[in-house]
Amino acid sequence: MSDLKFSPVAHDHKSFLTNAKKRKGFTEAYEALAPEYALVNQMLRARAKAGLTQDAVAQRMGTTKSAISRLESAGKHAPSLATLKRYADAVGYELEVKFVRRRAA
Repeated sequence: MSDLKFSPVAHDHKSFLTNAKKRKGFTEAYEALAPEYALVNQMLRARAKAGLTQDAVAQRMGTTKSAISRLESAGKHAPSLATLKRYADAVGYELEVKFVRRRAA
């Protein structure tokens, strides 16, 4: 199995958010997806630290690059815990799931 090396693409997230927040309804939709964005962020960081491409993760998981792309896209679908566990294993991590008490409003 050949692991392809990951080369990150520069992205200015702060600039993106500044421009996106000008659009009607963006802030509410973005906040509603906060947990998904946090999960995807962790996934992308883990893959980057492992130095892997989406192709390499797909090979390790026995799936396709497009499936990994969908998995790494917040809000597109809800992956199962089994899929998240396989992803974590493919990038050299363990999946930890926990409940956190809501903050008082």
